[in-house]
Amino acid sequence: MEESRYYESVFIARQDISSSNVEELANQFQQVLEGQGGQIHKTEHWGLKNLAYRVNKNRKGHYVLFNIEAPSAAIDEYERTMRYNEDVLRYLTLRVDELDPNPSVQMERKDKKDGDRRGERGGRGERGGRGERGGRGGRGRE
Repeated sequence: MEESRYYESVFIARQDISSSNVEELANQFQQVLEGQGGQIHKTEHWGLKNLAYRVNKNRKGHYVLFNIEAPSAAIDEYERTMRYNEDVLRYLTLRVDELDPNPSVQMERKDKKDGDRRGERGGRGERGGRGERGGRGGRGRE
């Protein structure tokens, strides 16, 4: 029997599918891994984010992170399944020495952003951070 190794994997799903469809997609991939003797230790849904460039006419995508313990054959099947799924725009799986049980940087940013939305804004003036004149830059009317 092949030795299990640790992996981190992120996939990006199309922007036009719903969050519940992304959940179903993640469950489908989890079943593929578990069917091949793998195990997912952590799943994070980072939400709908802007892409750095357009991918198949998509400007945004739903990001999902998995922390996986599995044999390499399970990862091969997992990636093959993603490759043929039309809802997956991109994916990346990396082998790591150990899994990090703490929330990822993206989740920490999301938590911080949620705190900012509740009125805990810092570093902005009363005018919303647009400068002293409150305009969009350039010369204002005086």
